[in-house]
This record gives sequence, structure tokens and C-alpha cells, in this order.
Amino acid sequence: MHALRRGDPEFEDIGEVYFSCVNPQAIKAWHLHREMTLHYVCVSGAIKLVLYDDRSDSSTRGHLMEIFLGPDSYQLVKIPHGIWNGFKGVAAAPSIVCNCASVPHRPDEIVRKDPFSSDIPYDWDIRHG
Repeated sequence: MHALRRGDPEFEDIGEVYFSCVNPQAIKAWHLHREMTLHYVCVSGAIKLVLYDDRSDSSTRGHLMEIFLGPDSYQLVKIPHGIWNGFKGVAAAPSIVCNCASVPHRPDEIVRKDPFSSDIPYDWDIRHG
């Protein structure tokens, strides 16, 4: 599976590449990067990736986006800095997400919120139908 290469329109720079595992129904959210651009691909299992734009100068402020990722819906998602994001494991087994981050991780560069924070109007349940 191809993730990202120099010359791709989404490519900026690679500060580090890391993998994150998420168990079925587990939620890894919310976090926002002040400088880092994320490039997510789900290489095993399946996740529900959720993005929330709270940037004061953005034309999409207040908008939410859900994207289902996995080998059956394989794609790269580029998340600019300043966008709240998180994901939930939606496969029967643990899922693996690869992030080609534009800068190396630094603890002072990330902001976190509880996944059930009322600041972000989102319900992590899966809706069928």
C-alpha cells in the first residue's frame, strides 16, 4: 500500500513517521497540532476519523467531517495544523494508523481535549441506516 512520497501533491516534509494502534471501539481524541500537518492512512483494520474546524478565521468554522479509513477504503487524509481530530477503532480487531507527520512530535506543540468534551459537538456512536 502506498502512503506518501516526495512529489505527491499532499507532500510537505516528513518530520517523522509513526504508527498508532487503536482497539475496537476505543477512541483516540481530541487533539490539535499547532504546527504539524498530519497525513493519515489506516493500513490494517478500520477507523472512523473525525475532523472539527474551530479556527476563527476559517470559512468552514464549526464544520465536522467523518471519514472511514481502512484497506477497503484506502486513502491518505491530510489534516492541516489547527484542525481538531480524533479516531475510533471500528473493526473487530485492533487497527493500525500510519501518520507521516510534517514535523517531529513535541509535547508543547499539541493540544488535547476529552473525547466527550462539549466544546466539540460530536457523538462517537456509529449510526446505521
